[in-house]
Amino acid sequence: MAAKQKPKVYITRKLPDPVEQRMMELFDVEMNITDQPRSRPELLAAIKSVDVLVPTVSDIIDADLISQAGPSLKLITNFGNGVDNIDIKAARAKGIIVTNTANVLDEDTADMTLALILAVPRRIVEGAQVLTSGEPWQGWSPTWMLGRSIYGKKLGIIGMGRVGTAVAKRAKAFGLDIHYHNRQKIDRTTHDQLEATHWTDLDEMLKTVDIVSVNCPSTPETYHLLSADRIALMKPGSYIVNTARGEIIDEDAMIRALQDEKIAGAGLDVFEHEPSVNEKLVQLAKSGKVTIMPHMGSATIEGRIDMGNAVIINIRTFFDGHRPPDMVLPGND
Repeated sequence: MAAKQKPKVYITRKLPDPVEQRMMELFDVEMNITDQPRSRPELLAAIKSVDVLVPTVSDIIDADLISQAGPSLKLITNFGNGVDNIDIKAARAKGIIVTNTANVLDEDTADMTLALILAVPRRIVEGAQVLTSGEPWQGWSPTWMLGRSIYGKKLGIIGMGRVGTAVAKRAKAFGLDIHYHNRQKIDRTTHDQLEATHWTDLDEMLKTVDIVSVNCPSTPETYHLLSADRIALMKPGSYIVNTARGEIIDEDAMIRALQDEKIAGAGLDVFEHEPSVNEKLVQLAKSGKVTIMPHMGSATIEGRIDMGNAVIINIRTFFDGHRPPDMVLPGND
């Protein structure tokens, strides 16, 4: 009896060595050794002949691309939690299953969120740069490099899913008062442990809190959820932190609010037009009003390996004839 043929898998970017090694053992893999982003013609050529496409959040897998997929392509398993880079409905119409790497990035992303919550009001990046600027430090002074305390401040979390809840637990330990906007209340036990306040009206929450943390998924409904009008509701001394997706915030409106000192600052790990970063944000970062990070929220060795393992499990489960554990349905992306 002939051996069962290995699925042909196309990976768009370089993955951690342990993940690539395991994939080579299990599948017929074409890898990206250079780690340069695949061009659209390269993606198009690949999807015409492979069984599985493994893109990352930086690869745009739209309806036009999916429509040209070959008959063998049955699974797109995204190396990432979000799937806003993939047209889920087009894939489903073509009979292609889409999966993500759910449940493996929550803690790392929450760590980065809390780091930005601390970094911006306490001016941590500015302070660190003083000692590496080449200019002599004049020493401690009672009125120099003053930031703002976060203890006792009100944190408003937009999106109280797994990441939002993980952020809230960390923030509670730092003495922040937890508020959140979500379609429904979190479970009673967690709600009570956090002593949290649930807001059904996002506008009213924005008027109240001191720090806004964006932790909801990117969907058509959340595009520019933090609009110019909503940013205008925030307190002059308030801060925005975003580790979710850049397009959830009207970036131009946020920049104007920062420039006009309508809000105090922002901590951003994501941007509306990644990988391009608005030069005005760069200048605001240089002036200390913004802390910007290059999409590092999930950038840990452990997290990336866990993501790779989730991809492998989804592929193996699918080709064993079962529903992949991280299958994404239209409307749930």
